[in-house]
Amino acid sequence: MEKPSSLQMLWLKKVGAIFLALTFWQIAAMKIHSRILLVTPIAVLKRLCTIWQVENFFSSIWFTFYHIAGGFLLGLILGILLAFLAHKIPVLEILFWPWMVTIKSVPVASFIVICLVWLSVNNLSIFISFLIVLPVIYQNILTGLKSGNREMKEMAQIFRVSPFRKLKYIIIPHLRPYLLSACTVTAGMAWKAGVAAEIIGTPSGSMGKMLFLAKTYLATDDLLAWTVIIVAISVISEKVFLYVLKKLLGESKRRDAA
Repeated sequence: MEKPSSLQMLWLKKVGAIFLALTFWQIAAMKIHSRILLVTPIAVLKRLCTIWQVENFFSSIWFTFYHIAGGFLLGLILGILLAFLAHKIPVLEILFWPWMVTIKSVPVASFIVICLVWLSVNNLSIFISFLIVLPVIYQNILTGLKSGNREMKEMAQIFRVSPFRKLKYIIIPHLRPYLLSACTVTAGMAWKAGVAAEIIGTPSGSMGKMLFLAKTYLATDDLLAWTVIIVAISVISEKVFLYVLKKLLGESKRRDAA
C-alpha cells in the first residue's frame, strides 16, 4: 500500500482542522443553547439548503459580485498604470505618495462613511473595493519595477529590442511574482471591504443588505449562512482569477502545494 504524499497529508491535516473547528462550534452552540446568540453548524447547513429560495437570492449574489469584481479590476488596472508612470517620471512617485499613504492608513469604515456623502449606495462597494486594491497593487508593481535587472535592460537597448518584446520577455516575467502576490492579498481584502460597504450603505438587492436584515431580525442561521456564501464566492472567485492570471502571464500549470 502506497504511503500518502506530502500534499495529501497536508490536505488531510487541513480537513482534520476543519472538523475540529466545527466540533468546537457545535459544542459551543449546544452549551450556549440560544439560537439568537449562536446556532449549530448543522442548523447553518440546513439553512444553506433552503436559502436559495429567498426572494432575489441570485440577483443579490450577482449584484455584489460584479460591483466588487469591478472595483478590484479598476484598482488593479489603475495601480499598474500609476506604478509605471511613477517609475518613468520620479516626481510623480513623490506626488502619489501622500495619497497612497492616506488610502492605506485610513480605516475602511471611515472611508465608507465619508464616501456615502459623495456617492450613491449602489456604487459604494465598487469605490471602496477600488480604494483597498489600488495602493497595494501600486506599491508592489513599483517595487518590482525598481528592482528590475539593469543588465537585461542595457542588453535590450544594445540589441534594440522593440518595446513590445521588451515588455513580454523582460518586464512581465520579472513583475509576475510581484503582481501575483499583490492580487492574492487584495482579492480577499476587496471582498471584505466591499461587503462591509454594503452592510453600512445597505443598497437594495445586495448580499450586504441580506446580512443587515438577518442581523436586524435576529436570524442568526441566515446571518451565518450568508456569511458562508460570501466566503465561498470570495475564495472561488479569487482562485479562478489567479488561475486565469497565471495563464495570461505564461506560468506553468503546476499548482502550488499550499
